Amino acid sequence: MGCRMKLVFLGFLFLLSICNTTDGAVSISIMKKIREVNKKGHYLGIVVPNSYEMSPLLQSSSFVADEKLPYVDFSGRRFRIGTVESKKVIIVMTGLSMLNAGIATELLLSLFRVKGVIHYGIAGNANPELQIGDVTIPRYWAHSGLWNWQRYGDGVNDDLSLESNGDFTRKIGYLNFSDYTIDQANKTSSANSLNSVWYQPEEIFPVNGTPEARQHAFWVPVNSHYYAVAKKLKNIKLEGCVNSTCLPRTPELFMVDKGCSANVFVDNAAYRLFMNTKFNVSPIDMESAAVALVSLQEGIPFIAVRGLSDLAGGGSSVSNEADTFSSLAAQNSVAVLLGFIALLPS
Repeated sequence: MGCRMKLVFLGFLFLLSICNTTDGAVSISIMKKIREVNKKGHYLGIVVPNSYEMSPLLQSSSFVADEKLPYVDFSGRRFRIGTVESKKVIIVMTGLSMLNAGIATELLLSLFRVKGVIHYGIAGNANPELQIGDVTIPRYWAHSGLWNWQRYGDGVNDDLSLESNGDFTRKIGYLNFSDYTIDQANKTSSANSLNSVWYQPEEIFPVNGTPEARQHAFWVPVNSHYYAVAKKLKNIKLEGCVNSTCLPRTPELFMVDKGCSANVFVDNAAYRLFMNTKFNVSPIDMESAAVALVSLQEGIPFIAVRGLSDLAGGGSSVSNEADTFSSLAAQNSVAVLLGFIALLPS
């Protein structure tokens, strides 16, 4: 968001707060705090899903809270003010899901002067060449949970509902449920009344575009400069043990092609394989694409770091590995986050 637009937006919120401070407008006291924060210049915005992912960062010696104003609470979120690796940062925890991630990111970028967004956390792993504990930085992110569910009887050559209006498309790809319906007697595929779902791009409305004139985005690229900087961390040291439980090899950082997000916790081997073979996806999570899409709309540089906590259903049938390795994946993602921020200019 441009500086002038941000000042107009904050001024509008301030006027609302004078008129009424009880019906959703920003109160005078909160506006004063926001203005104090913004006087200090531009910040890196750090967006994290949950408290167990945020704790390693807050407990790190690299994070120093602002002595005068360590946080601003607004709209159910706490925006923590301070420095990481001597760079000014604002940290916000989103909560689980695409909706929460999108709201928290939009608030961050609308209220504060943010020059870049760094998102981090844990994720499931859909890439058979990677292991739990590895950290991934994808070049592209997609929201994989926006579908057009095709009626039974229609096929790949039939128009989708509202496709002719430009609302939906068949250009991205589909998942045919009959490919995963197995007759236990003869192990042959059979028809499935669930038919197919077709993956759809998001509608976005960029701040520098025409109001209410939609654009579409499926694969959202991370900032090219951020991606180039992150490549310099190739040999970063990561942890490989949780208490006495150690991984087969020491985890590494991997710059991968694609990651995806949806309001689905994936713990299914078949869907894991599908997402990897169809879209070349490595990390699967529930927030990153929302942060990417909001950053894209606002024209703010973005990158995401995801530590792999489990195999998204591709491992043991007894339990999901996240129960054991979530803390390790979170710690490793923070290690990469800190290394990345250290390489950025002040």
